[in-house]
Amino acid sequence: MLSKLAKALDTTTDYLVNDDFNDASVTAQLTDRELLKQFKEVEQFSAEDKQVVKIFIDAFITKRHIQELAK
Repeated sequence: MLSKLAKALDTTTDYLVNDDFNDASVTAQLTDRELLKQFKEVEQFSAEDKQVVKIFIDAFITKRHIQELAK
């Protein structure tokens, strides 16, 4: 799941796990700071609420993939 999230955010799993804003190589990859900020908020959620967020994200990613295949 972490790998999927990193791919969706166009960053690395290391960045998501280590939360290192000073890593220039990772910072250069990030384009949506608002989304990153939201995910940082989600980190404070309970495990159950985090799982709900992951399910929604996975559903949106799956929908996008299906839409791309239908083109």
